[in-house]
Amino acid sequence: MSIINQQRLLDEFLQLVGIDSETGDEREICDHLQQKLTALGFTVEEDDTTAVTGHGAGNLIATLEGNLPDAPVIYFTCHMDTVAPGKGVKARVEGEYVVTDGTTVLGADDKAGLAALLEGVRVVKEQGGKHGTIQFILTVGEESGLLGSKALDPAKVKADFGFAIDSNGPVGDIITSAPSQVRLDVKIEGKPAHAGVNPEEGISAIQVASRAISKMPLGRIDHETTANIGKFQGGSASNVVPQWVEILAEARSRDEKKLDVQAAKMKSGFEQAAAELGAQAEVTVTKMYPAYKYEESDLVVQKAMAAVKRVGREPRLLASGGGSDANVIAGHGIPTVNLAIGYEEIHTTNERMPLTELYKAGELVVALIEESNQTATKR
Repeated sequence: MSIINQQRLLDEFLQLVGIDSETGDEREICDHLQQKLTALGFTVEEDDTTAVTGHGAGNLIATLEGNLPDAPVIYFTCHMDTVAPGKGVKARVEGEYVVTDGTTVLGADDKAGLAALLEGVRVVKEQGGKHGTIQFILTVGEESGLLGSKALDPAKVKADFGFAIDSNGPVGDIITSAPSQVRLDVKIEGKPAHAGVNPEEGISAIQVASRAISKMPLGRIDHETTANIGKFQGGSASNVVPQWVEILAEARSRDEKKLDVQAAKMKSGFEQAAAELGAQAEVTVTKMYPAYKYEESDLVVQKAMAAVKRVGREPRLLASGGGSDANVIAGHGIPTVNLAIGYEEIHTTNERMPLTELYKAGELVVALIEESNQTATKR
């Protein structure tokens, strides 16, 4: 028999997905969550990061003071925003899933996580309320490049360790390793000329960029490293040798040294091709977020595994190729793993949420709190 109130959790989830919160427009969901958390006894602060992110609301830092003085402070993080199209979501239960009418995403990424957190705390309080101090870090702009978590003041996170509830896969999957990412903004400047009259006097920026890309290691580099050219634009007309090309690229690796090597190869590739053909290359490499990696013996992993077993699942320790708010907060020295929430086909209008996974996620939040309560060693 489930320890959670399944109907209450489902109703909570349906209410949350019905609130418009496309990334950048989180004001309504932020206000709604502030009211919910305050009613649950949290002290809630909205930070002042809107000036940095440009989004409609700040991050929420909510703290529920504990009554077990020897228990560690733990935190959970989910994000408030969704991808587009996410306005006017019409969700319904169809068989064993929550689905939409096919015109929008559902927003289970990450409102299933939010609903699970709220239900989990309700159950803990109903069972007697014994717990250490719990923080919720609810971010904006996760879908816009982790903007909210990157703007977050790390001093506001008081936890010893914590859990992001924001990964694909069935409940029970634990992401113990995730990559760092760099972004490359590239501008190639050639020389314009008439393509039919005097093309030999021009230098094609498109040709320069193409030569560089053709020689560049891309795609799957190794089991930890990937690279991609995501955007390529330039030129103005078919009869003009193109003077400008702008390129957006990325590289990721769970090994920071490998990432540095890959980014250097991509940067030098553009620069060398430009030099060979008499053009100019301006390449800006920006670190977007750090990698994290934890072993099975680490406390945060041990607690996650014990909680998964407590709810009747077998934990799987996995490495991811994607980044999340867990990367950013772990980068501040707060051990964090990302836990699967069970959503399916996210970022599409076919997105759906299995009821079994939603309910199991609520149980998992309770189990994570209970398992953490048994840890007497604080950071």
